[in-house]
Amino acid sequence: MYIHREGYKICIITALVALVIISVIVNYMEVWNGLGWLVIAAVLCIAVVIIRFFRIPKRELVHNANQIIASADGKIVVVEQVFETEFIKDNCIQISTFMSPSNVHVNRYPISGKVLYTNYHAGKYFIAKHPKSSTLNERTTICLETASGKKVLIRQIAGALARRIVCYAKEGEMVQQGSELGFIKFGSRVDLFIPIDADVHVELEDKVKGGLSVLATI
Repeated sequence: MYIHREGYKICIITALVALVIISVIVNYMEVWNGLGWLVIAAVLCIAVVIIRFFRIPKRELVHNANQIIASADGKIVVVEQVFETEFIKDNCIQISTFMSPSNVHVNRYPISGKVLYTNYHAGKYFIAKHPKSSTLNERTTICLETASGKKVLIRQIAGALARRIVCYAKEGEMVQQGSELGFIKFGSRVDLFIPIDADVHVELEDKVKGGLSVLATI
């Protein structure tokens, strides 16, 4: 396991702040009591939670040209047929993964292909499980075209806590399944829009892992 580069600055600041607070308590606490230990424990817990948020576990990623793998860790909250209105403009199957604060928050490409489209949208910060978050929240949309001509659209969506979406995709580049697409800092959902004739392998409430879990076969 290692710390994602998007978290370096935050993790260093968090560790320094925690160190300063604990040092002040140790140096100026004349009489040690339960309150002092409680504050130190709370500071350490908060620091660990923040640093842990940016962890990236080592994984043997799935590579299969006909499979769509999970772009994020989390729980499946949407599996339904929809009309994708932004770029594909056709009927698709939407599969959405909600990331809780305890999940790994790196996002990965669900399939290999060429980046046809990227677009950032400023927006609101509804809870990511909210049905309207897909179209009203801050989000970034990326569309890939596979070697067989299939289009897969990925949407990174910020949630109630998230305030920055990081996306590495650039139009025209070729990307590999499982490689890093981006990161949502302190947030919270990824929508996939896949071909309508895909064979879906997940259901609502299933827990998936980015780069490992197979969501569908095309």
